[in-house]
Amino acid sequence: MPAPLGHDIAALTWQGPHAIPPVDEILDQPDTHPITKQQRRSRTYRALRLILLAAIVYGGIAYLLLPELWTHYEQQKSLASLPMTTMTPQDIPGDPINIGLIGDRKDVICAMHAAGWYPADPVTLKSSIEIVGSVLLDRPYREAPVSPLLYLGRREDLAFEKPSGNNAGHRHHVRLWQVLDKGQEDRPVWLGDATFDRSVGLSEYTGALTHHIAADIDAERSVLADDLEKAGMVEAKYQVTGAGPTVAGRNGGGDLYFTDGEVWIERLVVGCNKRSEPPETIPSPAATKIKDQIFRAVAGAIGPTLMR
Repeated sequence: MPAPLGHDIAALTWQGPHAIPPVDEILDQPDTHPITKQQRRSRTYRALRLILLAAIVYGGIAYLLLPELWTHYEQQKSLASLPMTTMTPQDIPGDPINIGLIGDRKDVICAMHAAGWYPADPVTLKSSIEIVGSVLLDRPYREAPVSPLLYLGRREDLAFEKPSGNNAGHRHHVRLWQVLDKGQEDRPVWLGDATFDRSVGLSEYTGALTHHIAADIDAERSVLADDLEKAGMVEAKYQVTGAGPTVAGRNGGGDLYFTDGEVWIERLVVGCNKRSEPPETIPSPAATKIKDQIFRAVAGAIGPTLMR
């Protein structure tokens, strides 16, 4: 004889030590039931694993794969082992290297003079007083000294500037170091840091009086390269890898900068023999061209924000 229906219902709803609670109880307390908590923890662990995996993949692509693709020194292989950032005397990373010249010392000095750039005075008490007077009194000082930066442990071999405005507070300038006695063209190789001084103020790191640079250092690289090319001082030009793409770098004074991370090398004419034709442009690898195009789009979007 079948058991009474009431007996079946009682068996299903009996609250033993391991029995599953009624469905309505689970629905009424979804956040406190052990099954719900376990499901939530499982989802959290899965999400964390996916985030970790995505971070590993991103890091591998951004810091290993892509730099390997666009790193290139085919025109000057000996530069591959050199650092591409200057240092302050306090051992703080300074301005990145973004320009290079091929030629001996006479070729460099003659080319810079022809391009309308002036050699900077050494830093002395007299020149320091003069540059302060130039800024305060708004008077020209086209040979104003530049602040000291180090590359390979030494100060610049040459420094040049081009005035912009009425005083030394605004100027184009570049420091140059001879880094190879003989490169692949059997001529000396120089590396430099071309930047634009937009104002005078205090360093965020040391509190010392210094110039503050404009954020777009690629634009300043182009100013110097264009001046040399228009003066007929360049035979050929090409890129090598520099500091790498940077969207929010800071120099030794705490100034923000952004750059595509390339160094444009300008092969100067020999003996200051002016060239009438435009310089030959030696193409970069395809990966570098794509990277530069992407970075220009990024710079166009972020540049106005960084330059405020």
